[in-house]
Amino acid sequence: MKERKETADNDFLDLDWIKKGNNRLVIISHGLEGSSTRPYIKGMARTFSEEGYDVLAWNFRGCSEEMNKQLRFYHSGATEDLDHVFHHAADAGYDEVYLIGFSLGGNLTLKYVGEEGANIDPRIKIAVAFSVPLDLDSSCNTISESSNFIYSSRFLKNLKEKIKRKAAIMPEKLTLTNMPLVKTIRDFDEHYTAPLHGFESASAYYKSCSSINFLESIAIPTLIVNAKNDPFLSEECYPIEKLKNHRHVTFEVPEKGGHVGFTEFNNQKRYWSEKRALRFINNP
Repeated sequence: MKERKETADNDFLDLDWIKKGNNRLVIISHGLEGSSTRPYIKGMARTFSEEGYDVLAWNFRGCSEEMNKQLRFYHSGATEDLDHVFHHAADAGYDEVYLIGFSLGGNLTLKYVGEEGANIDPRIKIAVAFSVPLDLDSSCNTISESSNFIYSSRFLKNLKEKIKRKAAIMPEKLTLTNMPLVKTIRDFDEHYTAPLHGFESASAYYKSCSSINFLESIAIPTLIVNAKNDPFLSEECYPIEKLKNHRHVTFEVPEKGGHVGFTEFNNQKRYWSEKRALRFINNP
């Protein structure tokens, strides 16, 4: 079921639901330039739906089929939108809510539960995050390495296209003057993401929104899974020592999984990540 939820600033968020009348809800947040239609989102949604949960997979601003209305888009720290989605969904009558995020959506999820800390809404029981660029600054450098050129160029092409589309709609508010300066994702964040969302620079944006700065205050059971062979994550995204004594955070580093991969052949046709998330939420 599709739903469009209006926001307080006269914008909208497109939501995709699987509703079966359960009192438990899983909210899933996608990655950079992803959407609710990506296979890793649909697989996770299907798994939890089959196991007695209602599911809500939401699209960040500008990531559904229709461009959002405001000048702003989405970014790695836009927890106000996740909070809006949570309250809209939970107020529909769910007793238990579980948050799952991938990549950028994982950073968003962890930042959100960290910001809320001990004051988090008691309906939010558990958070799970996969392939998380916990440190945005160093991860931006990693994804821009030559070995990741195919991926980073694809992300950058999509991001540039969105700016061009929005500039055509709002020429009085957004120009393409700086577009020739954008050669990397950091350049894009410097010239577009940061100024469009109120940050002084890309560095300020990364510092403000990196979820690694919010982990200490997490107060609910939380699982973070970053594969050792993830090509997009920097060394700073594996804070094993920092988290080894955390009361609420479980940090796991499987040998394989890549970035939002975690494939595994089994009779249930479920990814390893889907089974791991289900097992943790059922028994944190």
